[in-house]
Amino acid sequence: MRHLSIAQEFFSEGNVLDIKEFGNGNINDTYLATTDSAEETHFVLQRINTNVFKQPKLIMRNMRAFTDHMRKRARDEGFRWEIPRVLPTRNDHDFYIDSTGQFWRAISYVNGAKSHDTIRDINHAREVGYALGAFQNLISDLPTEKLADTLEGFHITPHYLKQFDHAFSQNGFKKGAEVNYCLDFIEQRRAFAYTLEDAREQGKLQVRAMHGDPKVNNVMIEVSTGRAISIVDLDTVKPGLIHYDIGDCMRSGCNPLGEETEDWEAVHFDLEFGAAILEGYLTQAGAFLREADYEYLFDSIRLLSFELGIRFFADHLAGDVYFKVKHPGHNLQRALVQFKLTESIEAHEGEIRNIIGKMVVSAK
Repeated sequence: MRHLSIAQEFFSEGNVLDIKEFGNGNINDTYLATTDSAEETHFVLQRINTNVFKQPKLIMRNMRAFTDHMRKRARDEGFRWEIPRVLPTRNDHDFYIDSTGQFWRAISYVNGAKSHDTIRDINHAREVGYALGAFQNLISDLPTEKLADTLEGFHITPHYLKQFDHAFSQNGFKKGAEVNYCLDFIEQRRAFAYTLEDAREQGKLQVRAMHGDPKVNNVMIEVSTGRAISIVDLDTVKPGLIHYDIGDCMRSGCNPLGEETEDWEAVHFDLEFGAAILEGYLTQAGAFLREADYEYLFDSIRLLSFELGIRFFADHLAGDVYFKVKHPGHNLQRALVQFKLTESIEAHEGEIRNIIGKMVVSAK
């Protein structure tokens, strides 16, 4: 009932009838509210995890800046794209702080669409890539100084390597074959963690507005057409390297078993899904990508699964303090999945680079 009353704070046009948990997020608590309104039958209510997002007011400021920008671009260009709206409270604020100090916000629900945890088929893969390209295109001309860096260090792989080193120095006593596999895996690729950041420091890659978390289950697919019409989970939009976006999208989309599978040894990179995601992505991204951006596409695909593996493993060593877990060893299991995916990407480097090369020629 408490969540129901909080949801009501964001809905003054009628009554909130029901609220239930929604999605599979690892950070925030997300709920779907059902109302008695014929116009806004549902909306999304979220409790922001302020242990992770320490300045939630800046997140809301960012959201206003980039959604206003995207809405104008889409309207001016006649581009069909659903952009979630921030819903105000009864007092016309864009967030609500409850009696215990918890930070809440509500955003509009994308009707007639749903997301999937894994890629269903080639068409779905192509739409996921298209969605990321469309999103990045709509914010490609947004000046980064209009966005606050709400998660310093987020998607900067060397930062997570330092977190791992600290976690290991404090908790390195955990032993076992799977732990040793992870330790060896990281050490063998330590230098590679700096690839994208080195390119940024050398001026080869530029900082732009990025989504930050374009996983498959954040892409909304219209049920009636099978088309991607929106990307949600917008807390992580910030200045950064868009290569982290495409790498994260490929990491999420090209593992048919999903990142929660227990059968980590069977995890592999699906080349057909990868080709389809890139095809969809480049139909939109070709409008803003530079020559040097193409050169680092493979590195981004390889790096992001490695990065997430480091993050999961460091959290396992630290005692599961960041990601939500369902059982002991959950974050270790997740790390093994990502490292196995990285291994598969490395094994298929030639084929992936060949796919990228053909796609780039077609996109130019």
